[in-house]
Amino acid sequence: MKLLCDIPSGTEVLVHICCAPDASYGVRALRDRFDVTGFFYNPNIHPREEIRKRLRATLDLIEADPFSLVVGVGGEKAWEDAARGMEGEPERGRRCEACVRLRLAETARKAAELGMPAFGTVLTVSPKKDAAMVNRVGREEGERSGIRFVEADLKKGDGYLKSVRASRELGLYRQNYCGCRHSMRKGPPLRPVEHTEQGGPPNGDRKYGNGGGPVIVKPGDSAE
Repeated sequence: MKLLCDIPSGTEVLVHICCAPDASYGVRALRDRFDVTGFFYNPNIHPREEIRKRLRATLDLIEADPFSLVVGVGGEKAWEDAARGMEGEPERGRRCEACVRLRLAETARKAAELGMPAFGTVLTVSPKKDAAMVNRVGREEGERSGIRFVEADLKKGDGYLKSVRASRELGLYRQNYCGCRHSMRKGPPLRPVEHTEQGGPPNGDRKYGNGGGPVIVKPGDSAE
């Protein structure tokens, strides 16, 4: 990890989590310096079953390596609006930046709501993400919200390889596409997702937020 900011050690940081593999290294690396709470918020992910898989994998990670997690809900319509007209953009293009901005803006808003002075993301673990863009967007959204963004390039120092190794050792689900329907590798074009609660677990699993607002999963909570 290459840290690109001077935020003091021990600062409370709300860290956006896109998936368990990136978090398996990213959260651990950031936790060496900061007091980390995760924030799972990804209204871009399609289909609904995929977001359930990624949330469940994040809960599996918490069981193996405990940390607190806030599960965000909603945002699908805002994502569709943000991505409209950029469906054909390549990975790391304008649509990707709009998607990152939407998620980091919500992370900054949630951090401010929770009284945390800083926020960050594990997105820069992935070689598919432009760390300079992610850090610029995070810095801009932090300035809008009045809180600090933890600028970092988590892929530095073999961060991505460490995430692959850690997620495989833990048996975590590893996705094969970024998340939105435009980034899926195969199959016919897909229709927009239903504008329903994002991140919802299987029907009836109310513990993790079906039908409610954000929920906090603390170390020791069961994923079952």
